[in-house]
Amino acid sequence: MKMFKRLIAAVTAAFTMLTAVPITVSAVTFTPTNGVDDQGKPVPIYLYSKSVFMIDLDSGSPITDINSDEKLAAGYLTQLMTCAIVLDEFKGNEKRLRESYVSGDSAAYDELFNTGAPTADIQPYEEVNYYDLLVSMILCSSCEAANIVATNLCESIFEFTIRMNNRASELGMNNTSFSSPHGLFTMQNYTTAKDMSILCRYLYNNYPVFSDICSETMITLEPTEDHTEGTNIYNNNLMINPYSPYYYKNASGIKVSSQEDSGRSMVSCASEDGSTYLTVTMGAPFEKTEADIKKGQNDPDSIYGDDYVQYNILDHTSLYRWAFGSLDHVDFINPNSEITDAKVEFGDGADYVNLKPSGGINILWPSDLETSVVKHDVTVYKNIIAPVEKGDVLGKLVLTYNGEVLKSVDLIATASIKRSKKSSTLRIAASYFRSNEFKWAVFIIVMLFSIYGIGYFLYLQLKYLKINKK
Repeated sequence: MKMFKRLIAAVTAAFTMLTAVPITVSAVTFTPTNGVDDQGKPVPIYLYSKSVFMIDLDSGSPITDINSDEKLAAGYLTQLMTCAIVLDEFKGNEKRLRESYVSGDSAAYDELFNTGAPTADIQPYEEVNYYDLLVSMILCSSCEAANIVATNLCESIFEFTIRMNNRASELGMNNTSFSSPHGLFTMQNYTTAKDMSILCRYLYNNYPVFSDICSETMITLEPTEDHTEGTNIYNNNLMINPYSPYYYKNASGIKVSSQEDSGRSMVSCASEDGSTYLTVTMGAPFEKTEADIKKGQNDPDSIYGDDYVQYNILDHTSLYRWAFGSLDHVDFINPNSEITDAKVEFGDGADYVNLKPSGGINILWPSDLETSVVKHDVTVYKNIIAPVEKGDVLGKLVLTYNGEVLKSVDLIATASIKRSKKSSTLRIAASYFRSNEFKWAVFIIVMLFSIYGIGYFLYLQLKYLKINKK
């Protein structure tokens, strides 16, 4: 009986560990496509960017991943971390942001002199509030705004970069290093598309004031002594400008970066029919490609006829058109479906219990990819012993695609089964005779009898020898 109790305790501990495992989130990504070729095979979308990472904003599940862990120059996307430091400092309170004024001295301006850095025309010692500094960084990548933030929230720009890197580490941006608040300089200032998605999802989900600013095409800064009528700050993100040839109606922010050294990078969001995606691209060409120069010569009125082509925006538009046109929420598992049966030991009137999923599984899935390619792996736990309660976790269902886990769900009992005292007693008795303990007991008894027999035989032999000597 003690052995049986130990077995029950072990099984209970195992169930506790298994049921503590969280539901697996999909890490599978898909290749964006644009139609099919002559053989009927999907044709991948041509993308200019070196690195691409697209996620479902609500769940955080990745949709598309192209070199998302490659470390690339962060460019002016750096200022998103500077914005995060400000928003954390003020807990996203817009009223406090508008009521708190600061200015910048030579420490904020000296390194920017004659660099051609993007500016919001904030002058040295001009009193501006933190809300307007956020606007200046998000909309037009103002480098002096980033340095004004740094020199007011920390003792120096260097100390502020330490704070930036500490915050990046806290958020899980493990492949990121910041060396300035603004991103004008590329040395030791890098990130990845995946890391930048972590930061932007954090900002978007926690600070409504951030998403509000990102979606504006123009904001007028508060009037000051240096700018008595305020300053109009226009959003560099032409994707949300209805008067731009790059306009995409479903987009809302977030930030663009265009540098000769780091190329064209971008973070954006787009929503349609209840789905919202966040996309990060990095390292698209800064200059026009040879092919696009020819396109511009043939069609001067097209976007290719301009001096520069916003390749980052072209990539984002292509990705969103694919996502909204191809991805659908597909129910792979019905929460009421019966999956399999589990064998139950010592059950009263029942040796099996039916299992169903603890919940349904719904996955974003491309319409051009058959759902039959998804593999269903069912695992039923061993040594299930009555009593079993309805809802007990007795197995797991895992969906995989191309060897990668999509999602998993616990399998639970659909009914309760009481324990049969008679069958358990008989089973325990029978199991004892098959146990190692019984085998060892038999072995020891046999050995004892053998030793006794050999000893008694030797005793008789010695006794016989003594009689013969006499």
